[in-house]
Amino acid sequence: MKTFLRALALLPLPVLHAAGAAVGWLSFLLSPTYRRRFLANARQAGFRFGTIRAAVAESGKLVTEIPRLWFGRPARTEWRGGEVVQAALAAGRGILFLTPHLGCFEVTAQAYARDFGPITVLYRPARKPWLRELVATARVRPNLAVAPTTVGGVKQLLKTLKSGGAVGLLPDQVPPRGQGTWAPFFGQPAYTMNLPARLAKQAGARVLLIWGERLSFGRGFRMHVSPWDEPMAEDAEGAAAQLNRRMEAMVRDCPSQYMWGYARYKQPREELAL
Repeated sequence: MKTFLRALALLPLPVLHAAGAAVGWLSFLLSPTYRRRFLANARQAGFRFGTIRAAVAESGKLVTEIPRLWFGRPARTEWRGGEVVQAALAAGRGILFLTPHLGCFEVTAQAYARDFGPITVLYRPARKPWLRELVATARVRPNLAVAPTTVGGVKQLLKTLKSGGAVGLLPDQVPPRGQGTWAPFFGQPAYTMNLPARLAKQAGARVLLIWGERLSFGRGFRMHVSPWDEPMAEDAEGAAAQLNRRMEAMVRDCPSQYMWGYARYKQPREELAL
């Protein structure tokens, strides 16, 4: 599998994105379950299909660009809000980056590692051993480390933040039971991580919102960064609702690159609490 992915990584990004657009539409047309969830999530957020139809192709591009991002030469990136990152670094505190399933979330950590310095990202290990090893090793690059969604991984993130380092995670993933709080997301209850608020409060970290816009015709990616400019709520319910409002605002900025097919409203799985 790794050899196959390395071969795909040699293809130009425009070719991979063109193939991804086809993959996205095939998945949408051939999978009734995926299609229903995609359309239902978009309706829940108040979007007509005509407004977000480009997200069908963008979701496919998310899949086919992975080989290039994991095994190929670095993609071209640019920053919008780079001064926000510089200000956070100058403050000398840890930085917690949060991004929803919007645009290319793989590239954000790579771009930060290349342009600003070390960062550690949280990831959920795959269930199959061969895939777990592949994902863990493929994501490690200069200045880029990974931490699994385990007690040890969370301790690693907290230690990094307390030492003034940067960490990143996707806060709109559905956490295991006992690790989240039910809070509205586009008006419907969604089980939402408690971890971002815990990390920010315990480490005294600055929270920044970031997402990677996929530019047209394979021209690369544009990072969008903005500060979390309000006090973090003290209670879990308030912090979860606050977090989801922030994620909603980011999605509304570019609904055509959100993963509407993601099962955001699913029930949490049973697992030991972190």
